[in-house]
Amino acid sequence: MYDFAVVGVGPPGARFARRAAEEGYDVVAFERGELGKPLACSGHVSLDIWEYVPEEAREELFQNDIYGARFHTSGADSESHEFYTETPISNAVDRVELDKTLAGAAADAGADVREHHTVTGVTERAGHVELSVNGPDGAFETEARMVAGCDGPRSRVRDELGLPEPEEFLHGVLAFDPEPDSQDFVDVHLTVPGFFAWRIPRGPGGVEYGLAAAPSADGDVSARFDDLVADYGVAERIEHRCSGLIPVGPAESVTSTRGFLVGDAAGMTKPFTGGGILYGMTAADHAAATIDPANPRTLDDYERAWRDDLEREIRLGKLIRRGYDAPEAVQKLGMRVFEGEIGVHMDRPTSLFSAEQVRSMLR
Repeated sequence: MYDFAVVGVGPPGARFARRAAEEGYDVVAFERGELGKPLACSGHVSLDIWEYVPEEAREELFQNDIYGARFHTSGADSESHEFYTETPISNAVDRVELDKTLAGAAADAGADVREHHTVTGVTERAGHVELSVNGPDGAFETEARMVAGCDGPRSRVRDELGLPEPEEFLHGVLAFDPEPDSQDFVDVHLTVPGFFAWRIPRGPGGVEYGLAAAPSADGDVSARFDDLVADYGVAERIEHRCSGLIPVGPAESVTSTRGFLVGDAAGMTKPFTGGGILYGMTAADHAAATIDPANPRTLDDYERAWRDDLEREIRLGKLIRRGYDAPEAVQKLGMRVFEGEIGVHMDRPTSLFSAEQVRSMLR
């Protein structure tokens, strides 16, 4: 019997599998398809990402340095408000290779990582969890003391364990212009109901275009994305278009008797960007540090640990997001207050109140 069965080997699942294996636990991790595919997530990440990957992988993963953002309240050629730093604030990375690298680190730590294995059922018993799995060689059953649901917005583990869904799901669309672009600013358009659209230069990786909207605008998402790339004059070059759900807002509980959720399955994303790589891996570290697979009561320790770390960030992120739907005049006024050099961390909205941010505003 395994100590942990991990379902889903994106960044949160791979990180938990690695850290649990490093703690000496017997870990199996199932990914239903090929690692990193299909691509459905942005490759724009904070510099903290390098703390989670082996040093030798940096050169292969890195694509571009980002120094700031231009915020628009209308089209591509509209007036913008610039926010920047003197040194890179974030990076664009090869998102597919990131997943593969993190999964490789988990395997190197001793986790049994299996691609093309789909978990079709999860049943909690008195002292263990039973999993039904379809693999390349057919269906089989396996057991673990606990199961980690790291299987994305439409989590089967969450459903099988009877855990509540995240508060909300946004509908996102993502695609790429293959033309290399090493500009060092991203563009953000506050023109989408409930969220925003973006343009991210990814160096040799081309340009990433994306858009996400609240459920009330679901029917307009694809058309709005078409308008975005047409506005930039790149509609005919767009390729690798994909779409998916972005969970926002974790539920009141992400643990059951012998199971727990991490990452998108738990709604652990930034409400103001939809990104979840750092939050998911942060929670994975808390899970590995607090959960003893032989003691279900330690799941309460996990709930407290990740919430103590991220709950304030998520709450403040929700307040920031409310500004996306403010009247344009109010948006412009708010941006004029903060525009220019900034001292914030892109994943930590509480840094808006940091000494570094205050110094930047005074300058």
